[in-house]
Amino acid sequence: MPKLLLIFLCSLFSSAYAESTPVRSVPQLDVARYLGTWHEIARFPMYFQNQCVGEVTANYTLQDNGDIQVINRCRIANGEFDQAKGRAQVVANTGNAQLKVSFFWPFKSDYWVIGLDPDYRWAVVGNPNRKYLWILSRTPTLSSADLALAKASAAAQGFSLKQLISSDSSSVQP
Repeated sequence: MPKLLLIFLCSLFSSAYAESTPVRSVPQLDVARYLGTWHEIARFPMYFQNQCVGEVTANYTLQDNGDIQVINRCRIANGEFDQAKGRAQVVANTGNAQLKVSFFWPFKSDYWVIGLDPDYRWAVVGNPNRKYLWILSRTPTLSSADLALAKASAAAQGFSLKQLISSDSSSVQP
């Protein structure tokens, strides 16, 4: 029994520690490698994605002025697609891993890459107050092993995964 109690206390302490420490983005993001299409595997529930029932993607394209065009797209209940177009700007001195994204001028939101597969197969995106979280993949499905790694990177930053929902029931491979 004391061993179980020790494990529980260590788990509780590490969780409390992670939540009290600031969220950090990955040290370096190669924007050129990050550009292109990402498939959403899981996310925190967001009011602006309530209509999405599947096939959620984000496409990033570098613009001539250095900004990044963002096109978020998802299938809605009637079978059609809904789309939102925005602009992202890299925050200086962040290794390109922190962006400010705007879908409605003049409002901007923090978009931080907080977890990243070395081969850019998956990414975890969040924000400093831990209210937003997305797990993204280069392919429509993600292996359960890769999903576990992505979730672990979010949990290590103090994100509570209790509210994480799957974007599409077919997005995780066994």
